[in-house]
Amino acid sequence: MQREREELLTKWRERVRKLPSAKHLDTPTLNDHIPAFLDELAAVLRTRSDESVHEAGCEGTAPIHGAQRADNGFDIVEVVAEYNILRECVYELAEAGGKPLVGRSAHIVNRVIDGAIGSAVKTYATQKALEVQRRREEYLAFVAHDLRTPLGAISLAAGVLELKFATNEAGTQVGRMVKTLRRNVLQLGALVDKVLDENTNLRTEVGLKLERRELDLWPLVEALVHDLHPVAGTDSTKLFNEVPEDLVVYADADLLRRVFQNLIANAIKYTPFGDVSISARAVEGGFECAVRDTGEGIPADRLDKVFEPFETDPNKQGGVGLGLAIVKTFIEAHEGTVSVESVVGAGSTFRFTLPAKPK
Repeated sequence: MQREREELLTKWRERVRKLPSAKHLDTPTLNDHIPAFLDELAAVLRTRSDESVHEAGCEGTAPIHGAQRADNGFDIVEVVAEYNILRECVYELAEAGGKPLVGRSAHIVNRVIDGAIGSAVKTYATQKALEVQRRREEYLAFVAHDLRTPLGAISLAAGVLELKFATNEAGTQVGRMVKTLRRNVLQLGALVDKVLDENTNLRTEVGLKLERRELDLWPLVEALVHDLHPVAGTDSTKLFNEVPEDLVVYADADLLRRVFQNLIANAIKYTPFGDVSISARAVEGGFECAVRDTGEGIPADRLDKVFEPFETDPNKQGGVGLGLAIVKTFIEAHEGTVSVESVVGAGSTFRFTLPAKPK
C-alpha cells in the first residue's frame, strides 16, 4: 500500500472529484491528510494491534481532516463518501497485487477506516455548529451596533425637548412624557451595549440574503441626514446631501441605509466642527458613493486596518470597532468594494461601489 501510494491516491482523487465540493480543489488541498492517514493504516497493518487500530481511527489525522473539510465546503455525506472511496481503492489495490484483504487484515482496514469516518464526522459537525453559532452571534452584534446611532439621535432629541419643557408649566405633562422617553431610550442603549460587550469574540463574515431592488438614493440619504441632525448638533457640524435627485441605484435598501448610517455617524464623530457631505454618481458598471468630512483625519498607519473587526481608535472613548467592518461586509455582499482616503487634519473620504442591475 505504501509502495503504490501515488497510484492509490490518483485513483482515489479521480473518484472523489466527482463529488460536487471536490471539483474545484487543487491536488494538495484535495489530498489534505489522506496520505498521512494511509501511513497510519499501513503501520496498523504491520503491528496488527487493536490498540493501534483505535489510535489510527480516532486519534490520528482524521479529526484534523474533518475540520479541514468543513472549511473546504464539503457536506457531511461527502466526508463519509471520500473515506468509503478510499476503502474501495485499498481493496482493489490489494486484489490487483494478489493479496486480497480477508480475515484479520480486512477487519483492521474496516475498523481503521470506520473509526476515521466517525472521528472526521464528529469534528466536522463540531466545526459547523461553531460556525452557525458564530454567525448568529455576529449578526446579533451587527444589528445591536446599528441600533446605537438611531438611539443616540432619539436620546439627544429627547434631551432638547426636556430642556424646552422644563420651564414651561403648561408643558409639565409633556415634559414628564419626554423624561420617560429619554429614560427608556437610555435603558435600551445600555442593553445594546451589553449585547456588544458579550460578543467581543466575533469575526466579520456573515451570511447575508440580499433583497435588491431599484431605489431612489436621494430620499434615502435625506432621511438619514434628517435623523442624524441631532447627533451632529445644530451648528457645529453641517450635513450636506449632494446625491443627484434623479439617481436610481440597485441595492438592498435596508443594508444600504445601514452602510450610509455607519459612515455618516463615523464622519460626525471625527468632525466635531466642520462639514460632512454625502455624494454619489453613476460610473461604468454601476455606481460610486462617497462620504467626505473635513474632520480629524486618519493616521497613515491605521488606514489599512480601519475596516477590520474591533479596530478602534485608541484616542476615542466608546465604540467596539464594528461600524466600518459592517460597512465592508455589506458592500462586499453586494459584490462592491470600499476604500478610504485620509489626511490627518484635513478629513477623510470613504468610497464604495455598487454594481448596476444585471441586464
